[in-house]
Amino acid sequence: MSVLVYTESENNKFKKSSFEALSYGKALADKMEVKVFAVVINCSDTESLNAYGPDKILKIESQDLDEFSSKKYAHAIADVMKSENANIVVLSSTPDSKYLGAHLSGLTDSSFVSNVVELPESINPFTVKRTCFTNKAFSLTELISETKIISITSNSFGVIENSNDPQAENIDIKSIDSNQKILNIEKESGSVTIADAEIVVSAGRGLKGPENWGMIETLAETLGAATACSKPVSDMGWRPHSEHVGQTGKPVSSNLYIAIGISGAIQHLAGINSSKVKVVINNDPEAPFFKAADYGVVGDAFEVVPSLIEKLKAR
Repeated sequence: MSVLVYTESENNKFKKSSFEALSYGKALADKMEVKVFAVVINCSDTESLNAYGPDKILKIESQDLDEFSSKKYAHAIADVMKSENANIVVLSSTPDSKYLGAHLSGLTDSSFVSNVVELPESINPFTVKRTCFTNKAFSLTELISETKIISITSNSFGVIENSNDPQAENIDIKSIDSNQKILNIEKESGSVTIADAEIVVSAGRGLKGPENWGMIETLAETLGAATACSKPVSDMGWRPHSEHVGQTGKPVSSNLYIAIGISGAIQHLAGINSSKVKVVINNDPEAPFFKAADYGVVGDAFEVVPSLIEKLKAR
């Protein structure tokens, strides 16, 4: 028995969510008194994983896997599960990993549970705590199959260093046919992606036009944050759809979420509700977002945000 962690990477660099998944996998393996293995697909720079405790790093190099395909990746990881006798797979909560989890579950006849926020309450029976009802409640879910796949919520467990000196092993896989074809890949702008961001600065129609987004980008840069927007903003073409957050866009589980000029429609709140601290800046004191906010500023964004940037830079 062992715990297998899929460590997602992009441009030969691991995502922060992969370090969190590996931190979780290490803690789970210690609790179960088994080994934890990190599986890496087409990423040569694996030394950064050593800090998070893997007992072994399993490296897959294949041209078939140059572009993400849930079917191809699921077949590759299923082969590793079998060869390493892994009965638990840990994934991050990125869109790719969630697609992968569902496909891998069907392929291996495994239980799959997403939005997990803590280590299992119990190992036998295997019971995990997860968010439900668009992050308004928690549920305890029992996984009854022999093999189990867990996707953990971003920023729920944290990145925990636990240095090790793992052996690296190259894994050969069979050529994988797929009827999936990649037509286009839309990249997020900015140096920090929404999925990996601990801080997200988001804005809505209160900015009045795309020409005013400079101060949002400056605030995000000052904080080392990702930029995001509400659905109407992306629908009007002010910002790319990759920045749209909410129930119909990308979910956000950041440590700090700053909403500027966003009224707080229920669909938007549902997508960002799991963020730990929410700050709202809006000139309408009756905006629904204030009811969900931890901190609220009633004021003109064009006055508040430049002043906030000035104060932050002074620090």
